[in-house]
Amino acid sequence: MKLVTYLFENSEFIGILKEDNTIVRIPYFKDMNTLIEELDNEGWEKLRVLKGKEGEISLSSVKLLSPIPHPRQDILCLGLNYTDHAKEAKQYSNEAFSSDKAKAIYFSKRVNECLPDGGNIPAYEHLTHRLDYEVELAVILGKDAYDVKKEDVKDYIFGYSVFNDMSARDLQTEHKQWYFGKSLDGFCPMGPCILTADSTSYPPELRISSKVNGELRQDGNTNMFIHDIDEVVAELSQGMTLRKGTIIATGTPKGVAMGMDKPAFLKKGDVIICSIEKIGTLTNRIV
Repeated sequence: MKLVTYLFENSEFIGILKEDNTIVRIPYFKDMNTLIEELDNEGWEKLRVLKGKEGEISLSSVKLLSPIPHPRQDILCLGLNYTDHAKEAKQYSNEAFSSDKAKAIYFSKRVNECLPDGGNIPAYEHLTHRLDYEVELAVILGKDAYDVKKEDVKDYIFGYSVFNDMSARDLQTEHKQWYFGKSLDGFCPMGPCILTADSTSYPPELRISSKVNGELRQDGNTNMFIHDIDEVVAELSQGMTLRKGTIIATGTPKGVAMGMDKPAFLKKGDVIICSIEKIGTLTNRIV
């Protein structure tokens, strides 16, 4: 099922998005964070009952928010997790993006608020002239994970969403680390929904793509990960507790602006559409 957070008559609700673009409100939890943290077997059964009901309100009558507007923690990210993207990044800056692929590259991304589908991304012209996009599969955990074995990771996945790992490449490379260049306000668009893990095969093999002003830039599949979801969750959980609701951005395929022969970095007015099969599209404009 697809879960959404939305505004209706100036109040925030969560709901189930049905195939006919209507929404069934979920009354049992105040927000998506609470749903993920408190959902048990009885709660799942209640959601399945709600899924079978007719939609109460049309999608066109509400304003969609990011499914998790305010995550409890910074977002965990993987760098250079698709082979061809690793190559294009190294070509852009060998010093900043060199990797032997043997070990996953992890970094975190500050998030005060996740932008929704339709949200505007600031251009930050006073800070950066190399604004870039990265479509990624966001993996959301549904259970606290500590010392998890690879073969058990599947049971810890709550669902998936579309994520755009916005980056200021000049800040990213000048500071010799990635945190500042990836953490400006508005650099965490995510949406339009959460696709629950039971709605697709595991591990997910989904087409993932991005367009800028209608031009196809990235086109790959989530079966192309160098370090897959099982490996990542198992490794991180060996010495670090990953709480319910943790969001892991799993890396991006080739085709980002910095990888082009003549890098076409984003500017005001540009529209980025990030898409993942079965989940949906995430559209944002640079302002």
